[in-house]
Amino acid sequence: MDTTPVIVEAVRTTSGKGKPGGALSDRHAADLLADVLTELVNRSGVDPGAVDDVIAGCVTQGGEQAGNIARSAVLAAGFPEHVPGTTVDRQCGSSQQAVHFAAQGIAAGAYDVVIAGGVELMSRTPMFSQYGDHDPYGPRVAARYSPGLIQQGLSAELLAREYGFSRLELDEFAAESHRRAALTWEQGGFARETISPGGGRGDETVRAGTTVEKLATLPPAFADPSVLQRFGALDWKVTAGNSSPYTDGASGILLMSRSAAERFGLRPRARFLGYAVVGDDPVRMLRGIVPATKKVLDRARLAVSDIDSFEVNEAFAVVPMLWARELKVDHDRLNPRGGAIALGHPLGASGTRLMTTLLHELEDSGKTLGLQTMCEAGGTANATVIERL
Repeated sequence: MDTTPVIVEAVRTTSGKGKPGGALSDRHAADLLADVLTELVNRSGVDPGAVDDVIAGCVTQGGEQAGNIARSAVLAAGFPEHVPGTTVDRQCGSSQQAVHFAAQGIAAGAYDVVIAGGVELMSRTPMFSQYGDHDPYGPRVAARYSPGLIQQGLSAELLAREYGFSRLELDEFAAESHRRAALTWEQGGFARETISPGGGRGDETVRAGTTVEKLATLPPAFADPSVLQRFGALDWKVTAGNSSPYTDGASGILLMSRSAAERFGLRPRARFLGYAVVGDDPVRMLRGIVPATKKVLDRARLAVSDIDSFEVNEAFAVVPMLWARELKVDHDRLNPRGGAIALGHPLGASGTRLMTTLLHELEDSGKTLGLQTMCEAGGTANATVIERL
């Protein structure tokens, strides 16, 4: 029996603006994830009763997204009641971690068929709303990183200063993200990987007319004079335009053992060459992608030069920019279809959104090796290498 985990199907919803009135904002998160589950089994022809588990990422597990949304989505999709579901939270990398857990479970012989995915409706369950008035970190964390941890936008400002990126460079990167995403839609590149539950056409977050000049008019989004004593002078370069927008969306990957794929008569589309997760400085939390990338390449016995296409989540423009500088990667191989600045960042769904886009990019370009990595709040980061088959 061959327990090598393989990807046989991948799909994502188009992105909706994560605010009231957005294209997906009238949907319940469980129903949106259910749309993805249904699409995966319909496309593959797999009996949903054969799914051993559904592992879904979701970050803001409160309100409508509480109560183990993976299991709720299984039931909403009409899957048999014996199909279980579990929800994981590794912040922005939650669904990428779901893929790791699913693939590792298959390799261990614990599963034959698993769906890994994620969902976030930021329009209906706002970021941080699960905390209420409570401190999620506690006094010991505050004492260790006195006077406490900071929000990601401020971390982006710190890194922009430390790496010497100008406001113009950040805006240029953001404009290019929108240009690439708009061009991919225009050329039909996203057609196979997407469904549009909201009835819209394309990702609502993509702004084809974005220019550096327009981005230059936006004010800083995270300016906070109260931090100057702690960190010194900051130029406040990070704006809504060079950051990922609040987004609604869901995505999913259907994984199987090679033996199960053969039994179902399905063609494996990709296999995994390496997985990694690391911890890093939780204040400068966005740069964990650098050691994560080095770790996964080492485990896969590959070099940066071996990889054909990279997906690095654009939580903020500074993130892929510092990553590319540290690893000496040219921008032609980095987020060739645009990234989260244009395509959106529906927190719990972003990991499998990146993997879905990466798989289709490899297939459409005829290339072989892809690597994706995600920065995550608290200073962790995931990285994965896949090989198109």
